[in-house]
Amino acid sequence: MKPSTDRAMLKLIGQIRETFPFDRPEAQLCAGPCQGCSLKLLGFLETEVDAWEGRIVSGERPGLAELSQLIRTSHKIARVLHRAGLMALPADDVQKR
Repeated sequence: MKPSTDRAMLKLIGQIRETFPFDRPEAQLCAGPCQGCSLKLLGFLETEVDAWEGRIVSGERPGLAELSQLIRTSHKIARVLHRAGLMALPADDVQKR
């Protein structure tokens, strides 16, 4: 049986929180050449994740479009952070390249 979209979104949010370097100090995020502002991108992603957690807690169910959008956003941000040397790409992103 497939999980409901709210469970799938919560699972995705958990994976994002485990994978992305949200806890890194600002000095580490802004060191070296920029190819997209890592600090702003992480802030944006954290805001999106927090918003979805709050919306799910309040009873809103995300649709497949919202789930797909968060997946696309997180993949794009992961690629930028990888180019900046701040994180490894998730295994599924490496296979797509």
